[in-house]
Amino acid sequence: MARRVRAKKVAVSLPEESAPEHWLRTIRFSGFTVLMLGLLILAVVVLAPNLRILIEQQQTIAQLQAQVDEAQESVDDLDVNVARWDDPAYIESQARDRLYYVYPGEVSYLVTGDADQVTTADGVPVSTSIQTTQIDWVQSLVSSIYTAGLTDKAPDDLTDPATEGPEQ
Repeated sequence: MARRVRAKKVAVSLPEESAPEHWLRTIRFSGFTVLMLGLLILAVVVLAPNLRILIEQQQTIAQLQAQVDEAQESVDDLDVNVARWDDPAYIESQARDRLYYVYPGEVSYLVTGDADQVTTADGVPVSTSIQTTQIDWVQSLVSSIYTAGLTDKAPDDLTDPATEGPEQ
């Protein structure tokens, strides 16, 4: 038998590895580890769509709950409004404000027009100071009475005493 010659072992220097490369090189995968990783990936693939649907449903439920709360506040406000109508004083005030009802013997004044109007119909600005009238209304009234009582003219022939002086 021939004798075998043993080869000498020579040390070979490998390039230096960084820490992550060294850590990655030392990992050993067993069959159990591969099986567990496969099951984990399968669980993520199977459950991800259902989890997305669950999150969307939770958001929809939150939106609908907000709408229900808003509607409940509206119903509460309407219930308070309906309860007001049980009070006779409230009914009376609403009839006065909305329908302009008054008790017999009362006088109601209704002001119409734009409150922000700052000019008259002639386009003259409204003054904030007190002004005197240009026509003496007392003289016009007395003149009208004398003219109506002392004239022989027909009513259609009479003129406005404010525009003309008294007849002579």
